Amino acid sequence: MKARILASSLGAAMVALAAAFSLPLQSAAAAPAPCSDVDVVFARGTAEPPGLGGTGTTFVESMRLLGGGRSISSYAVDYPASANFGNQVAFVDNVVQGIRDVRTHIESTVANCPGTKIVLGGYSQGAVVNWFATLPGKPESMPAEVWSGMPAPLSAEADDNIVAVVNFGKPSARFMRDAGALPLTVAASDAQKTIDYCIPFDNICDGQPLAQPNALHVLYAVNGMTVAGAQFALSHL
Repeated sequence: MKARILASSLGAAMVALAAAFSLPLQSAAAAPAPCSDVDVVFARGTAEPPGLGGTGTTFVESMRLLGGGRSISSYAVDYPASANFGNQVAFVDNVVQGIRDVRTHIESTVANCPGTKIVLGGYSQGAVVNWFATLPGKPESMPAEVWSGMPAPLSAEADDNIVAVVNFGKPSARFMRDAGALPLTVAASDAQKTIDYCIPFDNICDGQPLAQPNALHVLYAVNGMTVAGAQFALSHL
């Protein structure tokens, strides 16, 4: 599902942003409260420092503000998120580290807290990590040697606990093809629980040729789309 219209809830986004930065910072390794109602697993964008990143922080705080009293934990995906796009081997390794961490965390959460629902979120490169992390098997067009280096797919039980996948600024099919990678096509079975937010004219996600991101690509934390994404995720609980 594409959401290419700016969300109108900018005020709520600013409240979420203020709430996020008024709280003590938590490290990605901080253990969430045991068996929360919802665990938000978020992969930050390229070159953001370790943690949830700006977009991820406002998304998580929006989930908590709108969560209706649900306990909502968060987990920042541990991966480099580096900008070494010119070195395809190194970049693939970046993404594989993220895939492995997402799958390990989700499998562990579901094993220890089977009632906890998972919301998977990602911004920019983090959305690429999400797509690969939720693949049930090798895409037909993916070379076998690339697939052989991937971590094992999620178990059926873990996949069933993922109630929503929310992406911000996900690289477009053209961007991915220009970069020599597979387009990020959502499987039909996941379409109803997946939403992609793209600011109009954000050149990373709106179908423009491969290039460095423009100024629009960094506005997801403040334009209201994280609030809309939180509403989407909560509607799937």
